[in-house]
Amino acid sequence: MWRKLIRNTILFFSKCTSWVLSKKLWKPCEKNNIKGTLVFFCNFWNTRKDVQEWAGNYDYILAFPTAGGCMQEDHLDGVLFDHLMLEGEQKAHISNYSDLTTLLTSADLKWEVPHDMVEWIWIHMAINAGVTSTAARSGNLENPEELALNLMNSSSELSLAIKAIREALKVVEARGVNLKLYKAELLPYKIPAWIAGKAMKVMFAKNELTRKIMTLHNDKQDIFYCCQSVYQTG
Repeated sequence: MWRKLIRNTILFFSKCTSWVLSKKLWKPCEKNNIKGTLVFFCNFWNTRKDVQEWAGNYDYILAFPTAGGCMQEDHLDGVLFDHLMLEGEQKAHISNYSDLTTLLTSADLKWEVPHDMVEWIWIHMAINAGVTSTAARSGNLENPEELALNLMNSSSELSLAIKAIREALKVVEARGVNLKLYKAELLPYKIPAWIAGKAMKVMFAKNELTRKIMTLHNDKQDIFYCCQSVYQTG
């Protein structure tokens, strides 16, 4: 189903923004007069105005896959779930929104529409920063998979991750985001940390795909981008 989506979407980006911008992957399309809507599937700590500048003359929409993985040379090893986050039609301002959602449906993909996709991505980055910074406390960064396993197997470490996420979310809130608009996404981080830590340990033990996402999400460039963006702003 994801193959069908990628074949039929003009552009598909799934790395951090610094990588996307350095490669300028859409420039060959522009030079060859290829028309279409850009779909940005990536983390970024920038504003919507910045995104508009990246897109240039192209229409664009923001989205985010429920996924995790890494590139090893030219090979992508990752996990993709059957649902994603998608910017709402009113904020996207693209003429082919219904075509895109029809394509998603035909590929058996479901989607959720958050209050604001830019803010949602900032929140996602803050959560990632809290998790990865906690995992990095206990070992060598040369082996991110081992760090992830150690974190998932320890309810006490997961409790610390919850507390780190709460601190990181304060940075997002300071950027003017009303976190009350994202109650569903943030509910797991509102309950007592020791309870959340135990619940997350059970969840990781039972959910093979979520566990796989954690162990495969070991692109250090992406990890550093998330952590540094939140830290430098805070």
